[in-house]
Amino acid sequence: MEDQSKDSLVSGDSIRRRFLDFYASRGHKIIPSASLVPDDPTVLLTIAGMLPFKPIFLGKIPRQVPRATTSQRCIRTNDVENVGRTARHHTFFEMLGNFSFGDYFKKEAIQWSWELSTVEFGLPPERLWISVYEDDDEAFEIWHNEVGVPVERIKRMGEDDNFWMSGATGPCGPCSEIYYDFHPQRGYVDVDLGDDTRFIEFYNLVFMEYNKKDDGTLEPLKQKNIDTGLGLERMACILQKVPNNYETDLIYPIIEKASELANISYALADEQTKLKLKVVGDHLRAIVYLVSDGVLPSNIGRGYVVRRLIRRVVRAGRSLGIKGEVKENLEGAFLPAIAEKVVELSTHIDSDVKIKAPRILEELKKEELQFVRTLERGEILLEKMLADALSNVQKSGTMPCLSGKDTFLLYDTFGFPVELTTEIAEEHGVTVDMNGFDQEMENQRCLSRAAHNVVKLEAEDGASLTRNIDETEFVGYDSLSTRAVVESLMVNGSPVVQVSEGNDVEVLLNRTPFYAESGGQIGDNGFLYVTGGENQQTAVVEIKDVQKSLGDIFVHKGTIREGVLEVGREVEAAVDAKLRQRAKVHHTATHLLQAALKKLIGQEISQAGSLVAFDRLRFDFNYGHALTDTQLEDIEQLINGWIGAATFLETKVMPLKDAKEAGAIAMFGEKYGEQVRVVEVPGVSMELCGGTHVRNTSEIRVFKIISEQGIASGVRRIEAVAGEAFIEYINAREYHMKNLCSMLKVKAEEVTTRVEKLLEELRMSRNEVANLRTKAAVYKALMIGSKAFEVGTSQKIRVLVESLDDVDADSLKVAAEHLIDTLQDPAAVILGSCPDEGKVSLVAAFTPAVVDLGIQAGKFIGPIAKLCGGGGGGRPNFAQAGGRKPENLPSALGRAREEIVSILSEKAS
Repeated sequence: MEDQSKDSLVSGDSIRRRFLDFYASRGHKIIPSASLVPDDPTVLLTIAGMLPFKPIFLGKIPRQVPRATTSQRCIRTNDVENVGRTARHHTFFEMLGNFSFGDYFKKEAIQWSWELSTVEFGLPPERLWISVYEDDDEAFEIWHNEVGVPVERIKRMGEDDNFWMSGATGPCGPCSEIYYDFHPQRGYVDVDLGDDTRFIEFYNLVFMEYNKKDDGTLEPLKQKNIDTGLGLERMACILQKVPNNYETDLIYPIIEKASELANISYALADEQTKLKLKVVGDHLRAIVYLVSDGVLPSNIGRGYVVRRLIRRVVRAGRSLGIKGEVKENLEGAFLPAIAEKVVELSTHIDSDVKIKAPRILEELKKEELQFVRTLERGEILLEKMLADALSNVQKSGTMPCLSGKDTFLLYDTFGFPVELTTEIAEEHGVTVDMNGFDQEMENQRCLSRAAHNVVKLEAEDGASLTRNIDETEFVGYDSLSTRAVVESLMVNGSPVVQVSEGNDVEVLLNRTPFYAESGGQIGDNGFLYVTGGENQQTAVVEIKDVQKSLGDIFVHKGTIREGVLEVGREVEAAVDAKLRQRAKVHHTATHLLQAALKKLIGQEISQAGSLVAFDRLRFDFNYGHALTDTQLEDIEQLINGWIGAATFLETKVMPLKDAKEAGAIAMFGEKYGEQVRVVEVPGVSMELCGGTHVRNTSEIRVFKIISEQGIASGVRRIEAVAGEAFIEYINAREYHMKNLCSMLKVKAEEVTTRVEKLLEELRMSRNEVANLRTKAAVYKALMIGSKAFEVGTSQKIRVLVESLDDVDADSLKVAAEHLIDTLQDPAAVILGSCPDEGKVSLVAAFTPAVVDLGIQAGKFIGPIAKLCGGGGGGRPNFAQAGGRKPENLPSALGRAREEIVSILSEKAS
């Protein structure tokens, strides 16, 4: 490996800086990278450089700046299996981008992208190929006639490749891409830009110029936007002249560290070993930045992404022979040692990573050690399973296949992600029965503990403690309290025989009235009471959550408030009746909501998730459009009518087959056994449900929708309140309304009118202030106009370079325009001001005769702005710029005066 990073101009950090500086000097504001956890509810992680600007592109929020440039951290895991197998697939990458929000468009975007590629980065023009959308003649003409790319190196491509859409409807437009040719000697015949052995696409320009309507037609956007993306790793690969992205200075130092720990040479390694090292280098970057942004390993959502990546790295590292013991303080974990290199490289990517490093490394160590314990046990079992599968092939002559039952056992008992099992099996030439696995998942409740009911617990001294724990008997449908025996106690995951006051504890009982979280309904709250002689309480445990584990074993999570709790003691388990009632009200209301949606919106409505809490309910459903206010009112009215009908609910237990034939609806995400519980509101709804419900709809009292919104493509969410939660909701609104009325000194019905009037007054006041500022700027311009001086011999050019103190940017622009008109052609005006603390505004205005001399305002003002810690640009005759160092303004204007005098003296002599 050559040390390409010695050339500072082509280092990853340099490429990033040069890109941002290039566009900053052309009027773009440098925006810091957004978090990998997006505000956008439609995506799990930040997957593209444009994502932080999506609300602006969709017209949901106004633009803050007309132009922006960023280096955005991104994560994509949809093709994680390709990492290391191709030259340029990554989970974590940086997308450099320049954006225009209704400012410049195709011509500037194309010309600047070419200038950046060929001048700033020095790529040979003859090695660059261009793709354009097949119908985009404008882009084709700009590339060919104005940039000068030969026709034979411009390829027209179809909608799948070169037309960007934000969704089924909305902003969209053609795009154009720049490709680098690694093998120009192959010529121009039968060229395929998708051939990644020859080409790499490194820059994508999206021209957002249309709005796609519901009928599929395109209409021009009033505000046309530019969205571009240049892959930092790809440009580094090109400039550093390495065979793949992994060998750039952005990733290779991590691979080197892994190679060192594995005591192997990357350069001499075979392809399979290199693949594993690339996985380590790539995935650890993603893991470190995700954890830094607050994503911790878990079994759901973003947390599962981190956990999956960690487990892939651990397995890859272990197969390379990396041992954590090589560094004593790592206690058997090797991830922190390699992650330290990621942290070291993070300075210019995200400065927060170094600050958070101790927490990041501790989290990685904890997760690795936890997985290794599981992995070692599971790997032994999987190895036997694969051997059996291959042995069966020799006997039967069929294709080797790992059964769904075995795959589920690895998943359920040993925590093996099914993707990891599939990956290991494929390495041995064995397929996985995914249909069988899905069936096992579906029947988890009735099958997972059919053969045995054993919980293995890890004692504090490291010995293995095995106890037979029966499934918990749930009596909570009929009773809110019961006598029960403490079967087991756990503190921090370890079994104990007693727990004293003040400690958190997990309690396993032989029977319980507490509902454990499932079916969207949260677990009950309440207390466990231990009584001594004469019924005196000797211990009190407050229960704040109940979860299910290992099938139907209920885990009561709480805190010892008084006394000592011991294994084997009898307790009185009592559920908080008021909170249970709230949950029952919201759960039944959720059933009514689904029934109302199906009745009023369409039978195709299907549940996509739910939450039944004490203070609200949440219902997610598949639907492509926002509900109108009228539809929401109709839904509320229908549900409140059902509530008022005072209908008694019916609950039955029956075979799953019979329940489905009767029309019962299954709850989202629930697993069902052969016998199921059916909850019916006669004439209204019938659902398979294990949750708690009211006896009569009248107990719900009232139902109110508080919000309706989209949370993903084709998924809507309704939040609502009922019963006591509705009263709390109304009281809170009443409280705020009273305060508002008091502040505005109006009645409730007059608030809207009063607020509208205040907003109008505010708008008028702002306009008046803006006008006064403009007049003040013009007055100041008149006062300094006499300070203009003449430059040149053959042609007298009037020049004015002055500071206007604290004049804002818009007023500074007006002042410059006024002075140019006053001084008349030929004239050059350069003004500066400090409108706010830590802010500098600059403007340069040249008359036509000055521009004809070859002097451009945009190019002139950029270097001056840099002296004030900023940048800017604009048209040849007029340009604006900004900066962050007001203390440098006097010297910057002094430099501007010297340079403009020098240039004009030479040009006009």
